[in-house]
Amino acid sequence: MVSCMATTKKVTVTIPEDLLDEIRAEAAERGLSAYVAEALRFKRDRDRLRELADWLQEEHGPLTEEERTAAFEELEDLDAEHGRRRAARGHDAGEAA
Repeated sequence: MVSCMATTKKVTVTIPEDLLDEIRAEAAERGLSAYVAEALRFKRDRDRLRELADWLQEEHGPLTEEERTAAFEELEDLDAEHGRRRAARGHDAGEAA
């Protein structure tokens, strides 16, 4: 596996204790910093996608029900593929240990 080292910066954030406990349990081997960085990238990407969707609707009008249904079906397929890849990574990591 090829890893790219990015420049990092340490920051302080305040997180509700119960959420932090859940995140630490979920993050486990990846580590808290990697988990939080991934979550922030996901949120940033979702925000950008929402901006794009808003702009497209302004330019081309709202989605039809058929377009909305097709989009949600495609998102479900992408989510399923993400789940399969995540499970495979977890399985591969288990074999390497």
